[in-house]
Amino acid sequence: MTDDGAAEAITFGTDGWRTTLEDFTDERVRMVGQAVARYLDDEEATGPVAVGYDARAHSRGFAEELARVLAANGRDVTIAERDCPTPVLAWTVASGAYAGGLMITASHNPPEYNGVKFLPADGTPALPAVTDALEQRLAPPETSGEYGTVTEQDLVTPFSDHAVDYVTTDLDGLTVAYDAMHGSGRGVTDALLRRGGADVERLRCDRDPDFGGTAPEPVPERVGDLVELVAEGDAELGFVNDGDADRLGVITPERGMLDPNVYLAVLYDYLLEREQGDVVRTVSTSSLVDRIAERHGQAVHETAVGFKWVAAAMGEQDAVCGGEESGGYGISAHLRNKDGVLLALVTAAAHVTESLDDRVERLLDAHGEVCQDRRSIECPDDRKAGVLDELEAALPDAVAGSAVADVNTVDGFKITLEDGGWLLIRPSGTEPKLRIYAEGDSDERVTALLAAGRDLVEPLV
Repeated sequence: MTDDGAAEAITFGTDGWRTTLEDFTDERVRMVGQAVARYLDDEEATGPVAVGYDARAHSRGFAEELARVLAANGRDVTIAERDCPTPVLAWTVASGAYAGGLMITASHNPPEYNGVKFLPADGTPALPAVTDALEQRLAPPETSGEYGTVTEQDLVTPFSDHAVDYVTTDLDGLTVAYDAMHGSGRGVTDALLRRGGADVERLRCDRDPDFGGTAPEPVPERVGDLVELVAEGDAELGFVNDGDADRLGVITPERGMLDPNVYLAVLYDYLLEREQGDVVRTVSTSSLVDRIAERHGQAVHETAVGFKWVAAAMGEQDAVCGGEESGGYGISAHLRNKDGVLLALVTAAAHVTESLDDRVERLLDAHGEVCQDRRSIECPDDRKAGVLDELEAALPDAVAGSAVADVNTVDGFKITLEDGGWLLIRPSGTEPKLRIYAEGDSDERVTALLAAGRDLVEPLV
């Protein structure tokens, strides 16, 4: 029988279920394990389940709870021998005969959080149809009468072997700096770069379950030491992962931490040197990559915010890669999921053939500068749908002096303007807020667009 009180606290959002340790309890984790066991049985999915976990204080224990529940339901389980990046687990699932995978992680959230992600057999983020099915099957643990086996395995080495086979460019002579932010990329991303031939300066590559008392999120204000190291010439490039290493930040000598929108353009441009194909991005990601695609005769596929939608489109379309403005990128030929580990090696290889600063300068000279920013407006969750309904009736013919060219409703309202800029208004999937994004050809233009967006939305909240 379902414990409704415990089950109601479990909600799979944009990327799994995450919450504070006050609510992320052994009891509820076991319920997720039971839901996955029921779901896989109902889907007649054969094969074991792989279980991974990040570097947080209790993640290994939660992973063991999942393994016990799955085994009690007759399912064999492979559990990682050490904390590992989410992309390592995802690749393990996708490249093996697994029915699916479970990852204990709260990604870039502060240390007082934890979470769990379910990965289907193809290693992609679970879509709502799957997570809804899991929520419907939440229940206390059961036993099938037949017990599976739990086996501990090294998941990192096979992934790393694959990565060095995939990226064959010799990095000999390249010096890079790597910041693990005390997370699960330590000993994985840095070791992979070394295997590729690079000399690696390591920062925050010791395990600290508290991440130094901050959130392990690769944003400029949290990577000052790394930026300084590269700026002073002690390394040609800098790389930083978030807590579970599915996101990547890149630092160059001239630009500091690259804007994720610009990095996606650099990545796509580099991959197009090797193969032709489309690109996938979210509605909140810059249109700079669109200009590169157009020049190469390729298409852009725009999705709702959330890498699960990017991954799905990567599979449906002839896409080389996909990305989002929050620093998540995937390469279709490798894994249709975010991967901040292999992407570090790919980026280093791109730099060896043409420095990243030169690549950025070349692309911006050819396609123009882009500026982007966002704001948030407080909005109760129960008002979000009503505000969007009212906004639809109030959409203007012009915004900040430029006529409206198009309105995209794939995720909220994205208003594209005739001057090439755009304004996006969408509900946050994780907070009681509405997000306002804007892109233009200057910071001043972006500020004007954001102000216009605020003036549109605030009277409706």
